[in-house]
Amino acid sequence: MSDTEQIKNKIDIVEFIGEYVQLKKAGSNWKGLCPFHNEKSPSFMVNPERQIFHCFGCAKGGDVFSFLQEIEGLDFAESLKILADRAGVQLTNYKPEIDKSKKNRLYDVNLAGTNFYNQFLLEIESAKPALDYLKKRGLTLDTIKDFKVGYIPEQWDLLTKYLIKKGHGVEDLVEAGLTIKKQDSNFSAGRGYYDRFRGRIMFPIWDIHDNIVGFTGRQLVENKDVGGKYVNTPETLVFDKSRVIYGLNKARMEIRSKDLAVVVEGQMDVISSHQAGIKNVVASSGTALTEDQIKMIKRYTGNIAFAFDADEAGEKAAKRGIDMAVSAGMNVSIIQIPKEVGKDADDIIQKDPKIWEDLTKKGIEVMKWHFDRLLPRYDFDNPKEKQRLIDEMLVEISKIPYLVEKTEWLKRLSEKTDTDIVVLKSELTRSKTGIKITPQNNTEAEEPKKPKDRFEQDLENFWALIVKYPESFEMIKDVILEDIFKNSSFHTLYEIFKKEYTNINQLEVLYEEKGQDDLVDILVLKADTDYDGYGDDKAKKEIGKMYQSLKEEWVKKEQQVLLRSLRQAEAENDQEKLSILLNNLNNLNKV
Repeated sequence: MSDTEQIKNKIDIVEFIGEYVQLKKAGSNWKGLCPFHNEKSPSFMVNPERQIFHCFGCAKGGDVFSFLQEIEGLDFAESLKILADRAGVQLTNYKPEIDKSKKNRLYDVNLAGTNFYNQFLLEIESAKPALDYLKKRGLTLDTIKDFKVGYIPEQWDLLTKYLIKKGHGVEDLVEAGLTIKKQDSNFSAGRGYYDRFRGRIMFPIWDIHDNIVGFTGRQLVENKDVGGKYVNTPETLVFDKSRVIYGLNKARMEIRSKDLAVVVEGQMDVISSHQAGIKNVVASSGTALTEDQIKMIKRYTGNIAFAFDADEAGEKAAKRGIDMAVSAGMNVSIIQIPKEVGKDADDIIQKDPKIWEDLTKKGIEVMKWHFDRLLPRYDFDNPKEKQRLIDEMLVEISKIPYLVEKTEWLKRLSEKTDTDIVVLKSELTRSKTGIKITPQNNTEAEEPKKPKDRFEQDLENFWALIVKYPESFEMIKDVILEDIFKNSSFHTLYEIFKKEYTNINQLEVLYEEKGQDDLVDILVLKADTDYDGYGDDKAKKEIGKMYQSLKEEWVKKEQQVLLRSLRQAEAENDQEKLSILLNNLNNLNKV
């Protein structure tokens, strides 16, 4: 059995895709909104028996490998490694391909660095001050091991030398951001490089698939001469800070279970929260969430709560991420941390984890938060201040992508400011603060694809029903017109049925024909969803009706083609061509 077959046998495709798409049972298939294009009605199908997916809206389809490649933008080697690790399969056939992948080499380098940092922290005597600091911050040994927190002493090239001895190439260390090449150095390769992180507590950063993609290093002893308090991995082939959310790999299932993602600022806030049993918490790592990060969270929940300090700096730190989430149609709330209980989640948890747990459940709806923070700042008796308040509130209301919700907040602003709602709507239009309404599902807008015409759809339905009830083909085999299928993707399928209809109840006969696998997979998906439970009698009646409809539609299409050709022949006064076309039209009318 090949590597890919072993992986497919061990991975439940419904469970895996269900981590990205909310699926519901539909006959023997599972159905949901397509993650690859915007749609209101679900046309995305997953078939567990055939281990395939297909969208009847955008036509994307395939197996678990192609799904992962498409949704995460990975190549085959990357998706193979991720799924092999998940399935616990030791790769053999594809091992050379995995080994030569640069991304996979960088993942390996980062993992080796993580293990070195973590082992150094836990086992080396000189790391005791760092370990004592983390224990003082309330972290247990189990948590330190779980989050792979580590330490690197203030030495120039300790990690670099270690990883080179372990067989990792120095260029890979540089590309992973762990090592820096000395400029204008005359030293040999081993001495011409130094560690990026020195004298720091190390926090590994994972992607959603548990690959370590980068690090944050925090100074144990603050020293302005050797960089800032925090140093992060630079942008690399595997680390794009705009597409990684700290802690999401550990929090995603809890986020889905609680239907809420809590976003905090720092990594220690996440680690402390998880240790306290509050596991739906992730970190923005001190920057505003990006559009890509919002989309990642939206795979697991439509509800997001931002926690930040109540001062102006805290507001600004979270503002852009809040705006992104509102514009994406998420339900956004704000967790305000009162100064008297602590400055951040980690601080509160060290005092009383229950207080933080309660705060995560009591977020203020974002528009209410805007009302609460802005209204007290303005004097309504002053017309200019009242105008500034309304302008500022309209900016926030305009970001809401749903008309009903937007109208409701306009009503509330009308009541609070004693301003006619008609005036507010006019101001909203005048100020041009309105934004494009975004569909509620978590996908990027795509160029609309040309829809299938009715004839194509009817052909697909016809053959889906025949594939599910192949014995029905005998009923129409003697009257069926081959020309109906000649210029379609179903002609080969027709030829197979014509030759093999007595054996066709075995689907394997269809799969034996080279190049028909994908088409048959799609038809099986459609049949299991749309025609499950029909039974032979009902299927035969429906196939008869479908064939009659197809024939009529095909005749009309052919007539239109012939009539266009006739007009052209008349214009060219081509009598021979006219005679042939008229004869063809006459024969077509007898069909």
